[in-house]
Amino acid sequence: MEKHVAVVGSGNMGSCISKICALNARSSTEFCNEVRIWVHEELIGEEKLSDIINTRHENVKYLAGTRLPENAIAVTDLAELGSWADILIFVLPQQFLPRVLAGLKGHTRPGACAVSLIKGVFAGQEEEPMPRGLSLLTDLIRSNLGMECAVLMGANLAPEIAKEVYCEATLGCRDPIRAAELKRLFQTPYFRISIIENEFSVEICGALKSIVATGAGFCDALGFGDNTKAAVIRLGFMEILRYVQRFYGSAGVTKRTLMQSCGMGDIISSCYNTKDVKWAATHDGSGPLGMHDLVTTCYGGRNRKLGEAMVLTGKPLRQLEKEMLDGQRLQGPLIAAEVHRALQEEGQLQRFPLMVAVHLICSGQMKPQDFIEQLREHPEHM
Repeated sequence: MEKHVAVVGSGNMGSCISKICALNARSSTEFCNEVRIWVHEELIGEEKLSDIINTRHENVKYLAGTRLPENAIAVTDLAELGSWADILIFVLPQQFLPRVLAGLKGHTRPGACAVSLIKGVFAGQEEEPMPRGLSLLTDLIRSNLGMECAVLMGANLAPEIAKEVYCEATLGCRDPIRAAELKRLFQTPYFRISIIENEFSVEICGALKSIVATGAGFCDALGFGDNTKAAVIRLGFMEILRYVQRFYGSAGVTKRTLMQSCGMGDIISSCYNTKDVKWAATHDGSGPLGMHDLVTTCYGGRNRKLGEAMVLTGKPLRQLEKEMLDGQRLQGPLIAAEVHRALQEEGQLQRFPLMVAVHLICSGQMKPQDFIEQLREHPEHM
């Protein structure tokens, strides 16, 4: 029986994944030829975005210039989509996930499964701290929809995937039969998939790397070279491994996972951006480029860019989030705060100087200029 595939989210990455799935479905008897894309409806001029996708076969707002297959169909009814789909692929900003899950709850098919491409953690409300450790978005999907949820993570920039530039991703899925099925759905000659059975380890790498990327942004703004950033990446790599082993034991991340695209590949991708390094060296944030142009013209990770902007402008974190991300909470500082709380409760702050320093700087308790000083006596050097 053919599986019905639905992509929940129509941003740039959602459009890329829709293209991949639709092309694979078109040449397969395993999946229904029609792949549906849930669109949060908006007007582009006087036209609905869903109508534009279905008539011009292009997401003109989020992935302009990339033709989508004609069997990729935009829809706007969440409940109807949930009742139709056998595989729900979540690719949307994390702040919209609770609302989307509420719209799907009670409207899913028996035996359906989910796949999350969302990098981040569930923070709940600001006045309600998260439990010990990190609450993952897949747990939110599982608890709301009552279905298994795999994870697809990697060092992937949507514009490059759209151009079919070679890249790789890691699929975390505990069921080997389902993992093989999902690999057939996602893999192409230019988008290569590796499988890890431990779903948790793939997702946690995607979350914790945001802290390291924020630290890399501090390095860029302060004028440190590639040697320093390479050291920050390596120390961050080791702290991620140490943190997960400390809090999650045998269920945590192995070095094998960290060497996958979801681990080291994603860390490097998030931390390096040649264009941003040049910008940081020649602008103070108030010149012609401005903060919004920094976001729109540079292709690197947002955590790295915002870490750089904090130093360049001296503005508070929440102000920069409002200016650069339309008020969306950035993952690096948010996760760093939760990690700091957990480490403080366990009396482990001294073993994680990089993660601790990122939190203290983001919360205004440490000057960015002191960042490297905190790393000179890192436990990895002892």
